[in-house]
Amino acid sequence: MKKNILNRIALFLTAVLVFTLNSCTDLDENIYSELNKSNFYNNRTEVLQAALRPFTHMQAWLAPTGQNGYYYHAELSSDQVAWPQKGRHGYDGGDHFRQHYHTWTANENRMRNAWVLMWTGLGYVNSAIMDLESVDNNAIDISDTEMAAILGELYVLRAFHYMKIMELWGNVPIITTVGEPQNPPTQSKEEVFAFIKQELETYVPKLLPYSQEMVGRVSQTAGYAMLAELYLNAEYHIGTPMYDEAIAACDKIISGQAGGVNGTPKLADDLLETFSNTNKFADEALFQFAFSKQGGFSFGWGGFYFGYSNMSRALGYDFSGWNAFVVIPTAFDAYQDNDLRKKEWFLFGPQYDIDSGEPILGTEEYNGEPLVYVNSIRRESEGDFTSEGSMAEGEENSGARFNKYKAGRLDEDNYHENHYMIYRLSEIYLNKAEAIMRKNGGVATQEAVDLVNAVRKRAFTEEDWPAEQYTTATLTMDELLEERGRELIFEGKRRTDLIRFGAYVTKSWWDHEPSNDPSKELYPIPHTQLAANPNLIQNPGYEGNQ
Repeated sequence: MKKNILNRIALFLTAVLVFTLNSCTDLDENIYSELNKSNFYNNRTEVLQAALRPFTHMQAWLAPTGQNGYYYHAELSSDQVAWPQKGRHGYDGGDHFRQHYHTWTANENRMRNAWVLMWTGLGYVNSAIMDLESVDNNAIDISDTEMAAILGELYVLRAFHYMKIMELWGNVPIITTVGEPQNPPTQSKEEVFAFIKQELETYVPKLLPYSQEMVGRVSQTAGYAMLAELYLNAEYHIGTPMYDEAIAACDKIISGQAGGVNGTPKLADDLLETFSNTNKFADEALFQFAFSKQGGFSFGWGGFYFGYSNMSRALGYDFSGWNAFVVIPTAFDAYQDNDLRKKEWFLFGPQYDIDSGEPILGTEEYNGEPLVYVNSIRRESEGDFTSEGSMAEGEENSGARFNKYKAGRLDEDNYHENHYMIYRLSEIYLNKAEAIMRKNGGVATQEAVDLVNAVRKRAFTEEDWPAEQYTTATLTMDELLEERGRELIFEGKRRTDLIRFGAYVTKSWWDHEPSNDPSKELYPIPHTQLAANPNLIQNPGYEGNQ
């Protein structure tokens, strides 16, 4: 019965994604009451459009697709990725500088855009829940079981939206009814956490197990991954450790009880499978955006992460980017030279035409000269080979570059069919290991070591592995944070990790001195929202920054 339901829903998925994707960036300020039911939901297609709209909209703020959403703020304020000025490009009013230096204000346009994108998505969820709960599903040939499955996904998506909103702004309104109240009041982070916890604990067990039919949908593996993340961060958010609960949520996934695209989830055998253009049914996949170039909504990482049009020939792509995000030198240095991730997940050194083998030539500081990506961000074209450099001193070739997802060649059947992984099994292994260590006073047990080593082993040759595996003596909490960074780089996880480990405002990295200001662990409520809603309260530390 469940498979029949899923197949019927899946028939509409591609059409619904195409229908909704193009309208995901309409940043209307009236985000609490813009969505109204008007003689809709007359058939299954319309019900599914409403149910899937929040998920497709979520791509705009969660994935690295060029929007100024959660991903932009989570990565650029952390210790791995930066968007430096490169000559005449990339200053953008100092927006990216302020993220790197933690000097943002409540007047940031990109932060306002993130707020509007995420709250608009929450509005889509609330609207769909309200509308679909009142639909006579039997009158439009949708069974009670099918409708319950659809509604369960929406409740879990609402909790996920709130979890990510809480991570950025902490103290925010809790809204479950579109347009009511008109000016919702701020509620404490503790209250928001309790709401998320209740929603997830209630509805995650009611979700369908993950399977190939559920790809691009919210399943139990997605739900338990959300719970594992929430529990792992509970001590930071509310002062109450929930590590046993985090371990139990991880075990639901690792054991296969929550399903998997190919049965019980398992770690990929290599570093490429999970991010390849055939990763639709990757063994590690737990929750993913089902992007598809053939379906007209490809995963557009190029804007943030790919070079100008001259670099298209290096990988055989039909797209280029803004030459924007780069790996900061201290993050690239965190990989040993024998770490295979350093070779497979980055572009570094001389770049060549994939077909002719001829050097790719620069177009800016190195116009007409071979383009060589270097592990520095400074004006080497002007003779500076020794300084640390700065965010204002980049060049077209500064920094190692993203190559974790690979689109493949234009003539491949699966060219640019990559799905974006929101959660994958490696993260669950690392989460469980961390929870075990935190329960044990920050000291590694053999079980924790085994979990981390299972993820790390793929990054080294058989010859190197004996010297590179962790032991209970070498796997410290500091080392676990570094290994999480090496494994999860580019996946939008780093800001939350740094905050949980107490490093976000205390750690130094390239061209960044710590503020030692805990208020920077939250962003300010955008001033436009404070002006529009008198019941909002600015976050501590920003009271004079209206």
